[in-house]
Amino acid sequence: MKTNFYEVHTDIFKGKGFSGQAAQESAGKKARRAGTGYRRSLFVVTFSLICTGLFAPGNQTAAIAASQAVNPYFSLLMAVAMVETLGDPLAYNEEENAVGLLQIRQVRIDDYNRRTGSNLTLEQMYDVGMSVKVFMYYASLGSHKDLEKIAKAWNGSGPMTELYWKRIKEYL
Repeated sequence: MKTNFYEVHTDIFKGKGFSGQAAQESAGKKARRAGTGYRRSLFVVTFSLICTGLFAPGNQTAAIAASQAVNPYFSLLMAVAMVETLGDPLAYNEEENAVGLLQIRQVRIDDYNRRTGSNLTLEQMYDVGMSVKVFMYYASLGSHKDLEKIAKAWNGSGPMTELYWKRIKEYL
């Protein structure tokens, strides 16, 4: 008995049920291909939804971009590095036994260690990060607005600090 597609669906809607045999007889190879296509489409849609769920953030996620810290002494730091060593992190001043980018001396390291409870050495001042850390500590002791006082205090004391400040201003 050969039935067409319309009759099979009409029987289903009339409550007569579904007969797998009737469907095979009515649709033949086309029904199998259509079923395979339906399953394939269902698989693709399901797989896409799963992948989207794996890679898409949920509704309760928030992304906060890390901002760069504001460093009010950065320009002063760069100016001091240029005046002291022309930016050479391996500089050594034999006369003063000052080392590194910012020409840090042992007396400064001793004071820093006493104030902060650190145990830094003069040799560590060849490391730019460490010497910048020491400089920033002393810079933060001064007023944010008075770069002149910070620079002069970094250099020392006396009339030579005026010349030092004049040289620093050229790089600011």
